[in-house]
Amino acid sequence: MKKYFRPLVITSLVFIYLIIIAGAVVRMTGSGMGCPDWPKCFGYYIPPTEEAQIQWQPNVEYKKGFIVIVNEELRIAPKDFVSTETYNPTNWKGYTKHDYAKFNVWHTWIEYINRLVTVLSGIPMLIMFLISFTYWKTRKQIPVFTTITILAMGFQAWLGKVVVDSNLLPFRITIHMVMAFVILAILLYILFLTRKKETSRTFTNTFKGVFIFSVILTLVQVALGTQVRQHVDEQVKAIGELAKSEWLNPPTITFYIHRSFSVLVVLVNAWLFLQHKKLQLGLSKLNWVLIFIGLEALSGIIMYYFDFPFLTQPLHLVLASLLFGVQFFILLEVFKLKKPNSKI
Repeated sequence: MKKYFRPLVITSLVFIYLIIIAGAVVRMTGSGMGCPDWPKCFGYYIPPTEEAQIQWQPNVEYKKGFIVIVNEELRIAPKDFVSTETYNPTNWKGYTKHDYAKFNVWHTWIEYINRLVTVLSGIPMLIMFLISFTYWKTRKQIPVFTTITILAMGFQAWLGKVVVDSNLLPFRITIHMVMAFVILAILLYILFLTRKKETSRTFTNTFKGVFIFSVILTLVQVALGTQVRQHVDEQVKAIGELAKSEWLNPPTITFYIHRSFSVLVVLVNAWLFLQHKKLQLGLSKLNWVLIFIGLEALSGIIMYYFDFPFLTQPLHLVLASLLFGVQFFILLEVFKLKKPNSKI
């Protein structure tokens, strides 16, 4: 069974990135409230495909939890019943968690796909969790961290509910995204623990210190980026989705700090790359760090100067998550937090 463990960890990592991509698309398209309830969607396991399905209709069997829109307000069925010829308000309760009562089939299905990807990600993680206990006698760290992963995914699912119930409160969206990064880091650590080859590379304290600084810079940039994104979200709500040229007009102080920090990120990582080449440290993944930084900077420039072209926003976030993932794994290699067991 152990031979399947590492592929399952890699599969779980792929799913985490798919979740990040799906979440970014949801946020870009404003689809977060496409399903007003959680975990179902308008009370359905398979969401509606047309507005008539969530409009009240006579002589229809409604199940407990079904949601309809009546007079631009959400109504939820507190029990199973069959509607009469005329609308009877006593059969329904007002939906009190939020007052968002709109239906857009595209938003609904984009949000549903986001949730579906999250649910599917649980399958390899659950199998990974069960197999991890075959390491209990030799490598207790592995089942411990897989257990933490499962708990973190449960917490992430609960955060998803909180985000919907809050009608997409920006701060809660940010926490939801940060939690995805935490799960990503845990899975990368599990992957690191299961590597088969040990290297004899050594790194100077200066290199280690600068590399830690580079990872911190990336996390600071992500945090600043979420603040800029929150401002953009507020602007979208205030002036509309079509006024893209005004979303960052004028730019905020946070935006200028975010942009200026990118120069420091480039300089620090360029130094690391040159040291890696000079000392022949064998950290080939540093090539990907520079590639992701370059693409990240390019996508940021395109968003600002070309008024947020389609897909540039989710691409910017996905590149940041890829950059963090590669840097975190290199960090584990540099510090060799735990020597691998040759039996793995």
